[in-house]
Amino acid sequence: MTKQPFEITGADRPARWLVTCDHATNRVPDCIGGGSLGISPADMERHIAYDIGAAGVTRRLAERLNAPAILSDFSRLVIDPNRGEDDPTLVMKLYDSTIIPVNRSVDAAEVERRLNAFHRPYHDALEGLAIRRSDTVICAVHSFTPRLFGRDDRPWQVGILYSHLDPKLSLAMLERLRAEPDLNVGENEPYGGHLDGDSIDKHALKKGRPNVLIEIRHDLIRTEDGQIAWADRLAPILEAALADTNL
Repeated sequence: MTKQPFEITGADRPARWLVTCDHATNRVPDCIGGGSLGISPADMERHIAYDIGAAGVTRRLAERLNAPAILSDFSRLVIDPNRGEDDPTLVMKLYDSTIIPVNRSVDAAEVERRLNAFHRPYHDALEGLAIRRSDTVICAVHSFTPRLFGRDDRPWQVGILYSHLDPKLSLAMLERLRAEPDLNVGENEPYGGHLDGDSIDKHALKKGRPNVLIEIRHDLIRTEDGQIAWADRLAPILEAALADTNL
């Protein structure tokens, strides 16, 4: 039986929330370079291959919200599910100073093969969960590296990314998080919040679903204890922010 390129947990949980993790794993399937992208094991453990700690937060956060979750089961370096199909960074050949050898010769036919094998099934499954209720709220969980190669340290522990097309829930989350005295909270940091064709654009903005994208600095969630602590912290804040918006 062919392994699905995603994992779903709690499919029958009843809450409005749907928790997503686009970059959950650094797995490279055997059909891609025999299971290797040609970079070192150390590089495969870096943020370039997946969002460190995000999967653990996603699973636990979904439990606390009594919500389903969907997680990718392929490395973002195979193909990035948080990019539109026509995005030039869909299959990365160079990422944060690391060359990805197996991706250097990728042509349009290979991109199409990876889209059909990984990207499209993931998004089909995500949408299948999203339509289970007419009032679904999407919470996307990501993590970010404390420092990119050659750049300054990033001071934020957590960031909320949002699009100008629908900032309501995100702004409520920002207000709640900023009330936490020990947090340095990024607003559309460390990345901009709107990208045409990304997961939030595809499943939330274009479908009129309330949404929030949470970025957690990955040194805070490398361990299981950190993942549990952040899930415990974020769940009531998410519920309160949603109540604040009356969405």
